[in-house]
Amino acid sequence: MDKYIIAVTVVGVAALSMAWIPRLVERTFLSYPILFLLVGMFVYWVPFDLPSPNPIRGEGYAVHLTELSVIISLMGTGLKIRRKFGLKLWRIPLRLVSITMLLSIGALALLSWSVLGFSVAAAILLGAVLAPTDPVLAEQVQVGPPDDEEEDVVRFSLTSEAGLNDGSAFPFTWLAVMLAVSAGSNPDWFAEWVIRDLVYRTIAGIAMGYAIGWALAFLIFRLPKISNFPRANEGFLALSATLVSYGLTEFVHGYGFIAVFVTALTMSSYEQDDEYHTEMHDFINQIERIVMVMLLMLFGGSIVSGLLDHLSWRGALIGLAFLFIIRPLTTLPSLIGTRSTMREKIAICFFGIRGIGSFYYLSFALNKHDFKEANELWSVVGFVVMVSIILHGITASRAMRKLDVEREKEGIEPLAPNQVPDEM
Repeated sequence: MDKYIIAVTVVGVAALSMAWIPRLVERTFLSYPILFLLVGMFVYWVPFDLPSPNPIRGEGYAVHLTELSVIISLMGTGLKIRRKFGLKLWRIPLRLVSITMLLSIGALALLSWSVLGFSVAAAILLGAVLAPTDPVLAEQVQVGPPDDEEEDVVRFSLTSEAGLNDGSAFPFTWLAVMLAVSAGSNPDWFAEWVIRDLVYRTIAGIAMGYAIGWALAFLIFRLPKISNFPRANEGFLALSATLVSYGLTEFVHGYGFIAVFVTALTMSSYEQDDEYHTEMHDFINQIERIVMVMLLMLFGGSIVSGLLDHLSWRGALIGLAFLFIIRPLTTLPSLIGTRSTMREKIAICFFGIRGIGSFYYLSFALNKHDFKEANELWSVVGFVVMVSIILHGITASRAMRKLDVEREKEGIEPLAPNQVPDEM
C-alpha cells in the first residue's frame, strides 16, 4: 500500500481521536502527549511502510514542521494571556527569560563542554536549545482560555515564560552558529552577533509584532465601531494573523517568534471582554493540537528508529541533571523577593517543560552549519524531551489540582487578569 495513504490515514485517525482523548485522559494519571508519543512508537514499530521520522540528517523538514507548530502555539499562548504587559505585572516571567534562561544556558554549556567534550559552539547550542520552556506541550500548566476571568501566579508565570523565551533563546542559537562558522575567520563576528542577532532582530521582532497586532486590533474591534467596515467573526483570523506576523517580520530579518507572541498579546489587550478573543483562541488551539499530534507521533517513531542511538550515559546524566537540578536551581533567583507560597515556587521551578521548540532550534542550527556533534546533540535533546513529556505529563495535572485545593483551603482568591498581585 502507498506509504502516503497510510500516513494520511494514521494522521486522520489520530486527529479524530483528539475530539475525545483529552477529556478521557483527565480521569487518569496520564497526559495525552504521552499517549500520542506511545502511539507513534507503536505505529513505527509495526511493519508499516511509513516515511522515516528520524530527524538526524533530515533537518530541513524538521525545521519547517516544528516552526509551524511553535508559531501556532505562540499565537494561542498570547491570546489567552489577559494580563496587560508591565514591568511589575510581568516581573516573574521577565526574570525567568533573563536570569533563569541565561543561567541554564551557561550551566548546560559548561557541562556539555567539560563532560561530553563538545566544542564551545556545540555546548552553547545545547544550552540554547534546551533552555526555553516549550509553549506547545505546556498546556496543563498554562492559564485558561480568554473567557476565564481568573488566573494564578504559577499558571501565568509558566504561560508567559513559554511565550517569551522561545524568541529570547534565538540570539544564543545564532551565537552558537556564529562561533562555529565565523569565529576563526571573521574577527568582527562578536560585534556582528551583538548588533544584528541580539539587538536588531529582537527590536525588529517586538516592533513588528506590536505594529501588526495594533493594526489587526484596530481592524477587528475599533474600525467597525466608527464606520461601516464589516466586523470580523471567523476564528481562522488567528491563524492568518500568525502567518502574516511571522512572515512580515522574517522579511525584515527580525525574530518572527517574538513578533507572533507580541502580536497576540497586543490583540488580546484590546476589548478584553469581547467574545471574539475566545473564538480566535479556540480555533488556533484546535489547529495547534492537530499539528502537535502529528509531531508527537513522529517523535515517537524517531525514538524507535534510532534517535537515541548516540546517547551516552554521560549525555543521559546531563539531561536528567538539567531537568531535576539545573532548571530548579536556576529558577530560584527569579523568585527572590516574591511572596508566592513554597509550593507555588516549587511548581514554577519544576515545570520547565521541554518539547517541540527544542527540536526547532536544534534543526535550525544544524541546517545552518554541520556540527560534528550533530548526532549526539539530537540524542541528548530527544532524551530530555522524552523524559520531560513523561515526567511532567504524569505530574502536571495532579500538581496543579493540589495547588488549587491549597488556595481554596487558605482562602486565597485567584487573581483578576490585571490585578497587581502581592507576590509581584
